[in-house]
Amino acid sequence: MAYTISTMFAIYFVVWWIVLFLTLPFGIRSQHEDGVGAPGTDPGAPIVTGMGRKLIWTTVISAVIFAIAMLAYNAGYLSIDRLSKLMGIDF
Repeated sequence: MAYTISTMFAIYFVVWWIVLFLTLPFGIRSQHEDGVGAPGTDPGAPIVTGMGRKLIWTTVISAVIFAIAMLAYNAGYLSIDRLSKLMGIDF
């Protein structure tokens, strides 16, 4: 079974979102940690988020994960038959 372009895009999109949520906490400094903050704001609010760098890293990491998954799929390691045997489900 070959993936269509839309299926591959959907899988990449899901991987991208998961990786984005994994990269969000890195490099964040809160107002409380730096002792700086506007009155009335939450002390846990970030000072600088660095979203541009995080989006670039998310895209790169997602592309690597997706490429490895597609290579494993094309090599037969991620086939439905193989995965069902690993889980003990026989068709």
